[in-house]
Amino acid sequence: MMEVSVYKSSLREYLYVYVPKAQGLTQVPPALLQQFGDAEAVLNMTLTPDKVLARADALAVLTALEDKGYYLQMPPVES
Repeated sequence: MMEVSVYKSSLREYLYVYVPKAQGLTQVPPALLQQFGDAEAVLNMTLTPDKVLARADALAVLTALEDKGYYLQMPPVES
């Protein structure tokens, strides 16, 4: 279980970054933030492994947050 903040990209629709709430965007690489544009806070939540997320697997998000300090949710692939 972790307190998480979610930010959306100002440059690309459906591009989000999840970060531990306590750290904010400090662990996100500067190059990624530059491509992300202005990060707009959209959600704070308690994330558990069994939480249902719209476009991401909660366990994968938690694992990335612990390993890298952030999780990047890419836009859906258009077919």
